Amino acid sequence: MIEADISNTRGAMSRMYNFCVGAGRANEGLRADWQRQLRRVRAECGFRYIRFHGLFCDDMGVYQEDKQGRSVYNWQYIDELFDFLQGIGMKPFVELGFMPSALASGPQTIFWYKANVTPPRDYAKWGAFISAFVRHVTERYGSDEVRSWYFEVWNEPNLTGFWMGTTRGKTEAEFESTARAEYYKLYVATARAVKSIDARYRVGGPATAGSGWIGETLAFCAENRQPLDFISTHCYATSSGYLDENGSAGTVFSPDRNAITGEVKGVRAKIDRSAFGHAELHYTEWSSSYTPFDPIHDSYHSAAFILDKIRHLGDVPTSMSYWTFTDIFEEAGPRTTPFHGGFGLLNYQDLPKPSFFAYKFLNRLGDTELVCKDPDAFVCRGATGAVQALFWDFTITHPGPSVIDQEFYSKDQPARPKGRAELRLTGLKSGAYRLVVTKVGYRANDVQSAWRDLGSPSQLTRAQAETLRGASSGFPIVEQDVEIGAGGAFSQSFYLRENDVWLVELSPL
Repeated sequence: MIEADISNTRGAMSRMYNFCVGAGRANEGLRADWQRQLRRVRAECGFRYIRFHGLFCDDMGVYQEDKQGRSVYNWQYIDELFDFLQGIGMKPFVELGFMPSALASGPQTIFWYKANVTPPRDYAKWGAFISAFVRHVTERYGSDEVRSWYFEVWNEPNLTGFWMGTTRGKTEAEFESTARAEYYKLYVATARAVKSIDARYRVGGPATAGSGWIGETLAFCAENRQPLDFISTHCYATSSGYLDENGSAGTVFSPDRNAITGEVKGVRAKIDRSAFGHAELHYTEWSSSYTPFDPIHDSYHSAAFILDKIRHLGDVPTSMSYWTFTDIFEEAGPRTTPFHGGFGLLNYQDLPKPSFFAYKFLNRLGDTELVCKDPDAFVCRGATGAVQALFWDFTITHPGPSVIDQEFYSKDQPARPKGRAELRLTGLKSGAYRLVVTKVGYRANDVQSAWRDLGSPSQLTRAQAETLRGASSGFPIVEQDVEIGAGGAFSQSFYLRENDVWLVELSPL
C-alpha cells in the first residue's frame, strides 16, 4: 500500500538527482545533434550542470607554443560551448583536463580521440595556463557566475589509463603511491591557479574511480593546508572493474541491492569525520555499468534501478551525475548500431530509453515531498495543489557471474508479475481533478524491445525510427477526469511487474 496524506509533509523534495549530468567530451558539445539533445534533457529532466572530459584536449585548440616556447592560448571553442550552455540555462561542472600535447610530459593517450594523460612537463606553465583560463571565463561571464561553477582537478587519476608518465614498469602498489603523489602535485598547482583569480572559486577532487583515495585526499589537504571545497568521485553497479577503454569488456551487474548506496554513504561518513566535514560530495559519474557497450543501459531494467538509488540516497550526496545524457559518446569511437549499450538517456536518433523516463518522471514531482512509508515510492505535492505519486518495483533479475550483461540484457527478458500496487491519497480538496497515468517497463516505453521486434537493425530507416519513436513516446496510458468527494480520498490499484515504474498525477481542474 502506497499511502500519503496531503497535509503530512516530509520537507522539500531533494533535487540532487538532476543537479548535474555527464557527457563524453567537450568537442562533442560543438555538434548540432548533441546540443539538440541537451536542450531536451534540460527541458524535460531539469539538469542544471553538465560535466564532460577533454576540455583541454587538442581538438579544442586551447594551447600551443610558439617557436620561442612561449605559451599561446585560444579559448574560441570553449567560448562557443560555454555560451551554448549559458543560453539554455545550464552551467559547466568544469573538469580540468586532459593535458594539451604541447604541454604534456609524455606521449601516452587514452581513447579514440587521443586524450593525453600525462602530467605537465612544466608545472609553472600549467599553472599559468589554468590561471589564464579561469581569468578568461571570469572576464567573459563575471565572477558572480563563475563562483557558482565547480572546478574539478582531472579524471580518475587512480587508474593507470587516465594518469600516466610516472608509472612505467611499476607494480600496482608502486603505481598507487607514485600516481597519488603526482596527482597531489597537480592538484596543488591547479587549486593555487584557480584560487589566484578568486579565492571563492570552488576547487575539488580527486575525481577517482570506485570512490578511491578519499581518506588520503582529505588527509593530504588537511595536513598541507590545501583548499578542498568539494569531494568528487565515481561509482558503478558492477561486480568488478572500472575502465573499458575500447568498449569491449564483459561486465556483471552487481547482485547487491545496496550497491552504490552503501558506497556513497560510506564516503559521506569519511568526509563528516574529516577536517572538511562541511565539504560537498559530488558523484560526478554513476550508472549501472562503466562500459559504453552494456545493453543494461538500453534496457527497461534501468529505470527502476535509477529510482531505487535516488530514493535510498536522499540528501547524502550533493549530486549524483548520471553518466551520460546521450549516446553521442566517442571514447571507443563512433558506434555502429542505434542500440549498442551506450551510456545515454537518448540514443543517436533522439530516441528516449527507459532511463530517460526515470529522470523525466522525477522532474514531474512537486517541490514538497509527502510522508510515505513505502521504500519504493515518492509522493509529492505541487504549488497548485496537484499531487504526484511515483512508484516502482526494483528486482535484480540478473543471474550473477554465470553470464555477462552483454549476453543477458541483449536478449528478451519478459517481466514477471509482482501483484498489485494500491495507491491511496487522503486530505485532498473535493472537486474535479485530471488524472494522468504514465508507465515504463517491459514493452511500455521500452525502446530496446521495440528495436528487437524490428529485427535489431544495425541502421534505422526513417520509417523504423518513427516506429520506435511511437514505442517510446511517453504518452500517458490514462487521461481522464475524476471527482474527489467530500471525504478527500483517492484510491486506485495498479498492476505491477518486475521493474515497472508508474507515475500518477492528480491535478485540480
